[in-house]
Amino acid sequence: MTTHPLPDPFLVLATQNPIEQEGTYPLPEAQLDRFMLKVKVDYPTRDEERLILDRMSGAPLAAVRPVADAARIAGAREAVRMVYLDEKIREYVLDLVAATRRPGDYNLRLSELISFGASPRAGLFLLAGARAHAFLQGRAYVTPEDIKALAPDILRHRVILTYEAEAREITPDEVVREILERVAVP
Repeated sequence: MTTHPLPDPFLVLATQNPIEQEGTYPLPEAQLDRFMLKVKVDYPTRDEERLILDRMSGAPLAAVRPVADAARIAGAREAVRMVYLDEKIREYVLDLVAATRRPGDYNLRLSELISFGASPRAGLFLLAGARAHAFLQGRAYVTPEDIKALAPDILRHRVILTYEAEAREITPDEVVREILERVAVP
């Protein structure tokens, strides 16, 4: 095995199209868990699609210019790391992640719907994402709303449902929503 150094910053984005999956294979849960977020992107609105048509139908593309360099990104990363995380927020994240594993401990009737709950990575990503969310909102501290804003995107691919849940057409988003509504907020 050979290790190759990567530039810093380095980012990987992947797409998953629910149509035309021929020749592709679903990733195992352990590999999905390595992705911080699973963001759902729906069709554009009519106005958004009109803008796409206008921009992409023959007119020359606008000139691309950098808005940040690597040093500025590194500075922003350091600022995000400095965003305050109260101990109550850490406990809230631990409760949310634990509720995906042991819902009965939180008076949630979801045990028959969840095969596997979120891994420890979920908590790490919730805290990191919440810090970034707070930073982008112009705050130097994390609130429960920051956690709630990111939890669906961080948890939806980590909560593995039972066959019963699938038969009842219950989605991971519905399970995550129930957890967010019912786990006590500090």
